[in-house]
Parts: sequence; structure tokens; C-alpha cells
Amino acid sequence: MARQLPPLNALRVFEAAARHLSFTKAAEELHVTQTAVSHQVKLLEDTLGQPLFRRFNRRLVLTEAGQAYLPPLRDAFDAMDAATRALGRRGGPRQLRITTLQSLAAKWLVPRMPRFQARHPGLDLLISTGEHAVDFRREEIDLGIRLGAGNYPGLHVEPLMDDFVFPVCAPGLVDGDPPLRRIEDLKHHALLHDMWVLPEEHAPVWRNWLAHAAQQGADIRGIDATRGAGFSDSAMAIQAAIAGQGVVLGRRALVADDLAAGLLVRPFGPELQNRFSYYLVCPPAVAQSRDFIAFRDWLVEEIRLGDL
Repeated sequence: MARQLPPLNALRVFEAAARHLSFTKAAEELHVTQTAVSHQVKLLEDTLGQPLFRRFNRRLVLTEAGQAYLPPLRDAFDAMDAATRALGRRGGPRQLRITTLQSLAAKWLVPRMPRFQARHPGLDLLISTGEHAVDFRREEIDLGIRLGAGNYPGLHVEPLMDDFVFPVCAPGLVDGDPPLRRIEDLKHHALLHDMWVLPEEHAPVWRNWLAHAAQQGADIRGIDATRGAGFSDSAMAIQAAIAGQGVVLGRRALVADDLAAGLLVRPFGPELQNRFSYYLVCPPAVAQSRDFIAFRDWLVEEIRLGDL
């Protein structure tokens, strides 16, 4: 039986407009005029015999029919995109393009990559870093490892590991002059600040860690949680601690190797859990690929081996 499909270009335009809830943004993505977008959407609505959008002065809202139509269309376009990219790579080396935070790449992922390459010599990992959430439809990226709340509409999402912080410092500070053996000793040492996380109520910053420690009986009087150098990247803050410049709240995954190597020590606890966790995210079609599954399975094994 022949497929009964509306004009494919109209479907493509509707998917972009529905995803953005904006004819203007859809036009920018597709490199056409807003009038062309409006015309294609009207053509599709006429073909289907029902409206897909409710149009207001400054916003669009999907009708019930539009809400039902968008998910299968989005999945279909994702599948076509994944198949096209895979076909373009046939005959050449297999590659998996990954984006994540610079700190996680430098302190955790990259040092473990040789073990992945030894297991999968035919699959190359291409790592890019940045703090922004990539648009998988517009950027040449297959998957991402994100630190967030796990709410990524339209994407395949798998939880990887929680994020905990605790004080770490160079070994020389523990028995230095003055020593650093109790929480109270922090008043005599420089605090290093990871500025990537905003100082919100549950963020793993010194102010909240000290409040958490006080709830467990620590004496935090005289400790100024605002003083000390700040760094826009967690890896830089950790490197400053290794150099003996002060005490930093180290993220468990990011300081694991430095602790094992003796470059850092934990002078005392407690741990404070971040309200964000690490997630593996990708378009649904990518999640079905053998390369994604190979990387995901290896990633989960590494996390389990490191007890993170």
C-alpha cells in the first residue's frame, strides 16, 4: 500500500515551528522567510483538514492535534538525520562526537579514554567542551554528558552519577603551619571557589557546605565563606589546590584520580550533594546505534569501577 504523506517540506517546516513555537525562529533555522514558513504550515493544515497552531499576537500554541503530531515527526526526522550521518561516515573511520564540560573532560573522561580505545579500536571519540547545551539538530554532535536536573525534552536521557563535593587540599597543608586537620582550621587557610555553579540555596559552594557542616556539629565561627580566589572552571580550581594555594570543594568525580595519586587529600568531611547530577543525553535515534551503546556501556562500567 502506498504511503499517504503530506508534502515533506511542509512537515519539515511544521516540525521546526512546533519545536521553537515560533515562525521566526523556524525561518532562521531553515534559512527561509517567515512568510514561507507560514505558507507551508497553512498548506499542511489544509492538507490535514485541521489547525495545528493557535495563533496569538506574540506567541504560538500547539493545538491538541499539533501536540499529538509533533513527537512522531520529531522522531522520524531524528532517525533520518542519524541515518544520513551514518551513511556519510561509511567507508571511513567510525567516530562518536561527544560534548561535555571542560572540567569533566580534562579530569575524568580523557584520562580514561585509552581503556575505551583498547576495547573499541575501530571507534574514535571526538571530544568537544563547553557549558552551553548543544542543539543536536544544528551542531555536529552525537551525544552529550551534562550536569543538570535531567529535564531535556525531546532527548534520550540516562542518569550517570550524582555529584558530591568535599574539601580537598595539597598534602602539605594538613601538617603545615598552621595545620589543616579540623573544620575550624579553615579560618586560617585560603578558600578556593568553583564559580561555575551559582551560589543558589542547594549549590555546592562554601557557604552551603559550611552550613551543612554546622548542622553536624562543626564550629564554623570565624570562617569567612566569601574570601579567596575564584575560578570559572572546576579543573582550574582543583589545579590551584594541587599547587597548595588553598582548599577547594572538590567534585567527587573530578578529584578521584588526584586523590588516588596522592596529589590531593581529604582533610575532613562531610560530603555535600549537588542538586544537579550527570546525565548522558542524545537524540532518540542515536540511542539505538551500536556506537552509542558501546560508549554508554563502557561509561557505566567506568563509573561503577570508580564507585562514583
